[in-house]
Amino acid sequence: MSNRDFASKQLNMIHNRIRQAAIAANRDFNEISLIGASKQQSNDHINAFYKAGLSQFGENYLQEALVKKTELSNKNIDWHFIGKLQSNKCKDVAQHFDWVHALDRLKIAQRLASYRLAGDNQTTPPLNILIQLNPDQENTKSGVSLNEAGTLCAQISELEGVTLRGFMLIPAPKTSTQAQRRPFAQARETLDIINQRYGTTLDTLSMGMSNDLESAILEGSTMIRIGTALFGART
Repeated sequence: MSNRDFASKQLNMIHNRIRQAAIAANRDFNEISLIGASKQQSNDHINAFYKAGLSQFGENYLQEALVKKTELSNKNIDWHFIGKLQSNKCKDVAQHFDWVHALDRLKIAQRLASYRLAGDNQTTPPLNILIQLNPDQENTKSGVSLNEAGTLCAQISELEGVTLRGFMLIPAPKTSTQAQRRPFAQARETLDIINQRYGTTLDTLSMGMSNDLESAILEGSTMIRIGTALFGART
């Protein structure tokens, strides 16, 4: 099977899962974006999926991502940084990505805003950013608690150079659909409350991966991040 045929097959499979979940949730399939989590995937592999219709890719490792972005610069790709973000990475992330998914500190948001505004191209649109939530309060994961989210949203919404769009989360694995849905529902409810309280217009929930995308869509996810189930095993 050629790379292009494999990409089309895998993309159709994931799109069908998203479509069926959207039907079950009485939602429009087109309001749910698919992000290909493409870390450690080759450019040839990414290009095959791009030709098959996937235009949004998420990368965890900055240096790897910058090489890919340079070599695929002739493609109309939206690049998402979905890895843990440290201060020394802010300049490159701010100037080379369209979205940041794992923000959890005001200091990082301020750095991103500053570097975005200082870029060579003054017509560059603001950087879309998502605050990472940690609804299960896991010590091994980054993110802010649900109670802390409102204050951070209010602070970030005052910055120029970035646009706060909503939340990202990676809940702890659950064994039932009901349990899976709970943290996703909490994130959606938190987004609605913050919009009402602070007058923000947050519209994005990046939640749901291979094992729980159906539960995430039922609770309002607008971005699904899929890696191995889409691309196959990493080389």
